[in-house]
Amino acid sequence: MVVVSQVSLSSRPLGTDVPGTCEVPHFAPVRVRGGRYGVRRLVRCRGRAVAAGLAMTAAALVAAGPGDAVERDTGPPAVRPVADSVRERSRSVEMVTAPVRIADGAAVRLLRAGDRVDVVAAEPSGAGGARVVARGARVTRVPESADDAAEAGGLVVLAVPRGTAARLAGAGTTSRLAVTLC
Repeated sequence: MVVVSQVSLSSRPLGTDVPGTCEVPHFAPVRVRGGRYGVRRLVRCRGRAVAAGLAMTAAALVAAGPGDAVERDTGPPAVRPVADSVRERSRSVEMVTAPVRIADGAAVRLLRAGDRVDVVAAEPSGAGGARVVARGARVTRVPESADDAAEAGGLVVLAVPRGTAARLAGAGTTSRLAVTLC
């Protein structure tokens, strides 16, 4: 604690502890950046402002993720059905209709137009096993057959690529054909 005595304050005359006045040189006023000059700077640097705005927008979209850009009330995102992709793929390949005699007539009665089937060729007397001749062939028509023809098999009309139709025709003459639903 500092104790100031009354004597020291009264011994000096008032105003003697202040330094004397001197002349201050003239200088220009100091202006702070920003404020009213910020708009002029933005107009001058318009390209930078646009680039900064685009960068901020892109960062916000990336941070939001793909789910936030779509309405959330619509449920799960729309997915293309498999049938559409099969149709697009089949357009690039020339499709033909091929009538095929299937050995099991009861299996043919299970088929409807629009079904997808694999056609399997079984060698007679089990000599060579079985092999798939056509994969994912679309059934276009199942003609009606007489009841007594069920023992001889059934006829199915399939939409297949031209090369597969040739393999089906060849396999139908040497093998017994069967179908499996896809």
